[in-house]
Amino acid sequence: MNTAARAGLFAGALAVAFAGAYGVGSAVGPVTDEDTAPAHGGHAAGGEEGAAEGAGKKGDGHGGGHGEDAGPAAGGLQLSEAGYTLDLDTERIDADSPAELSFAVRGADGEPVTSYEREHGKELHLIVASRDLDTYRHLHPVRDADGTWSTPVELPEAGDYRVFADFVPTGGPENGLTLGGDLAVAGDYRPAAPAEPERTATVDGYEVTLDGALTPGSAREVEFSVEKDGKPVTDLQPYLGAYGHLVALRAGDLAYLHVHPNGEPGDGSTEPGPEVAFSATAPSTGSYRLFLDFKHDGEVRTAAFTVTAGGGAAEGGEQGADGEQGAESGSDEEDGGGHSH
Repeated sequence: MNTAARAGLFAGALAVAFAGAYGVGSAVGPVTDEDTAPAHGGHAAGGEEGAAEGAGKKGDGHGGGHGEDAGPAAGGLQLSEAGYTLDLDTERIDADSPAELSFAVRGADGEPVTSYEREHGKELHLIVASRDLDTYRHLHPVRDADGTWSTPVELPEAGDYRVFADFVPTGGPENGLTLGGDLAVAGDYRPAAPAEPERTATVDGYEVTLDGALTPGSAREVEFSVEKDGKPVTDLQPYLGAYGHLVALRAGDLAYLHVHPNGEPGDGSTEPGPEVAFSATAPSTGSYRLFLDFKHDGEVRTAAFTVTAGGGAAEGGEQGADGEQGAESGSDEEDGGGHSH
């Protein structure tokens, strides 16, 4: 989908929050490339966004909000939508042990989908998050020619997790889909306490500050500023076609919204830091968990924030979540396919 179409979608329908900016063989080998994993941030749980009971991607109007101040719908609440189904071959793994996550996206005929449009440099983005929002992974699995996707994953804590597949199937809904399914991680389960809202997150010596608020049903700008050793970072590197990638999950149901920043590398006006800005509309009042991926010095890192929409200004912060992209490996080369929203 072209940049202009995306820009219109986000400015009008959701102007975002949490989906951020996201570069993302043989005959039966992988046919998509991969990126390197971001380093671990600190642990912190909290809320995240979502919308009504629909699974429509990026606020495309599927499902309704909650209450009069409801905003655009978020996705990931359904296994099936618009004739497409997320078929998780892996439904259970052990905590703190290497595993392989395998799945397929099936069409209305029951056959695996093998043709996708590339979005933000990838055919499919996979998000894995614990129900308490303490653990987060942004993965880019590889697809075999038969349509089976797979990726290595290691999750540190036992509990209930949600798997989100974010993709645009060729010939399917032009706005794409986000389908979600449950993943059980076996082990001794101790849910993390929700993180308190703060405006600053720290990860690997970087300090990321959130400025702005989420307002249900109203587009607002949220801006992240990145510093290291007390100095602004002005040489952020493009990652998945932009200087930041934001994913937001709503506490309670893990409804999902995936968006990109305002502007893109090479557009003549967007600077490579220290600020990365997003337009965001919360689909409802409540607590949200924001996961910001950014790339610097060749590594992708994740800073996590808990914010509140409604009842006052949103407050950022909490330390970076355990947001390692554990299954993304490889050259982490930039694809240059940025989107401006």
